[in-house]
Amino acid sequence: MSDELKPVLDNIMEKETPHRLVGGHCLACNKYYFPTPPVCPSCLGHLERATLADDGILYSYTVVRIRAPLGLPQPYAVGYVDIPANNLRIFSLLDSDRIDQLAVGVPVSLRVSSLGTNTKGEPCLRYFFTPK
Repeated sequence: MSDELKPVLDNIMEKETPHRLVGGHCLACNKYYFPTPPVCPSCLGHLERATLADDGILYSYTVVRIRAPLGLPQPYAVGYVDIPANNLRIFSLLDSDRIDQLAVGVPVSLRVSSLGTNTKGEPCLRYFFTPK
């Protein structure tokens, strides 16, 4: 079923399973970005497509207990995840089924599944990180 669903945004993850996040890599600066900006924010150079690592460390998070947008579960959690392999920090949804296991510094791994809807009200694939 997930192969038929489209990602919530274009060009943020690989279409084949297992899904992986796709960002930009500047060869001149050796910096990674997610999502991919039009040019490197540091040097305005060209960015190459880069598959990002699946493992990270939870840097910071919050649990949102008000009505969730776009069909997300309630409550839901969001936070910043450090991806050491890419020297990158990204903002992400976190596993709402494991909110009680979230803590700063916890190792997390990428998951992709049908979660909520897009702005057109259609089911979509979303990425999130879950505690290991």
